[in-house]
Amino acid sequence: MTTPFDLNLRHLRALVSVVALRSLNRAAETAGLSQPALTQGLAKLERQLGVLLFDRHSGGVEPTFAGIALAERVERAFAHLAAAVRRPGRSAARGFSRPEQLMTATQLQAFLYFADAQGFAGAAAASGLSQPGIHRAVRELEQISGQVLAERRGRGMALTPAGRAMARGVRLASGEIAAGIAEALGETSAASRIAIGAMPLSRALVVPRAIAHFLRDCPGTVVDVVEGSWRELIDPLLDGVIDLMIGALRELPPPEVEQVPLFTDRLAVFGRKGHPLAGRRVALDELQAQSWVVGPQGTPLRAHWQALFTGDPPPVPVECGSVMVIRGLVMQSDLLTLLSPDQISMEMDAQMLVRIDVDLPGSVRTIGLTTRRGWRPTAAQQRLVDLLHQASTETRLHENQ
Repeated sequence: MTTPFDLNLRHLRALVSVVALRSLNRAAETAGLSQPALTQGLAKLERQLGVLLFDRHSGGVEPTFAGIALAERVERAFAHLAAAVRRPGRSAARGFSRPEQLMTATQLQAFLYFADAQGFAGAAAASGLSQPGIHRAVRELEQISGQVLAERRGRGMALTPAGRAMARGVRLASGEIAAGIAEALGETSAASRIAIGAMPLSRALVVPRAIAHFLRDCPGTVVDVVEGSWRELIDPLLDGVIDLMIGALRELPPPEVEQVPLFTDRLAVFGRKGHPLAGRRVALDELQAQSWVVGPQGTPLRAHWQALFTGDPPPVPVECGSVMVIRGLVMQSDLLTLLSPDQISMEMDAQMLVRIDVDLPGSVRTIGLTTRRGWRPTAAQQRLVDLLHQASTETRLHENQ
């Protein structure tokens, strides 16, 4: 399977020029290549991908659907690289006005190995490349970008802010080229991978239901579900490690992301079957005398719980972010918890946990999708997004159980 770093970046830039200009001669001049070199480069791309990017005829060349699709993604890829290196404070001593056009796939791949490993030895072990080769690639990128990308801290190496921006730009660029390859190959594409960041609420019903439908529609695609809180998932999303997040939306999200609501979720209080408060109408102040297991400080769910009480909140002998642990504790004790019905639907169906009948003011959350601003999904990614919308509608029957 062809990967983004298998392709020559100079040939990809030339592809964009040919698609835009519809002329090999003019594209060769723009790319600083001879026409024979350009022709050979495009032919190599076609061989690597196994698809025609252009129809050749006596009047010139006409890009195919595959050529147009790949060129559009390549443009987006180089925009990410440009944003990563054209940062305030970058040195212009070398005079490179467009440093992203001087980078090679070999350099970028080696740098990502280094960024992930935070060291030359770890990068070499993970990649199979030599330490001197990785060191050389990192230093060459520093010269090209006019920025220090890594520095020694103690006995190890660490990325500078410029290095972190570079790593993010390279990952996003790689993702765009990978998407371009998938779109160019269409139905003949080998298995692709989609990564979802799943926050606690979404894992029980919505995500499994959507993925089950998706795998029937796109059996060759691998879905990687990364569990975590919003704080744990936001950086991987912005870095391009995951493609989208699903869970509780933020009132003030960072400007780099877009949020799309899916449904509203009403929190409820739960206890074990036979709990002293079960089976009758409960006043809100009766909850004050109970002991609880709730999420840790700083989480949205904990904030919702604290807002229920005036004055001193009730005792919390256990703070826990794991729904699995919370369910086990509540089933085996008189502890109460505040959760979404979606998160314990099976326990409710089995009557192992019951809803405490109490009115909870301000306990509604908006659940939705969070993506990078400007993200353009592939056909497979869009299909999964559509199925997440569908699953959100289909699973709302649990709200009123």
